[in-house]
Amino acid sequence: MSDINRITKQLLAFRDERDWAQFHDSKNLALALSIEAAELNELFLWKSSADDINSIDKDRLSEELADVFAYALLLAEKNGLDVAKIVENKIRQNNEKYPVSKAKGTSKKYDEL
Repeated sequence: MSDINRITKQLLAFRDERDWAQFHDSKNLALALSIEAAELNELFLWKSSADDINSIDKDRLSEELADVFAYALLLAEKNGLDVAKIVENKIRQNNEKYPVSKAKGTSKKYDEL
C-alpha cells in the first residue's frame, strides 16, 4: 500500500468515526480545500523580503499544508481519482508544455515561450 493510500484510509477512518461523510460532497471538499489554501497564503501575506518569508513559523506552515493535502486527498477519493496517477499525468503534460530548451530559467507561461 502506498503512503498516499495509507494516509487516505486514515483520513476516511477519522471522518467516518465522526459521521462527517454526510458533509463531504465534492463541492464542500473543494470549498474546504480553497479555504485552507487561503489560510496557507495568509502566512505569506505582507511578507516582502526573503528574511520575512524564511521566518514563517514552520509548525503553522506544516499545519496549513496538512489541511490542504487532507482535503485534496479526500476530494480525489470522493471522485475515484488515483492521486499518484493524476499527478504523474500532469507532470507529463507540463513536460510537453514546458520543454527544458524553452522554459529553463524563465517564469513565462507555455504560450509565451
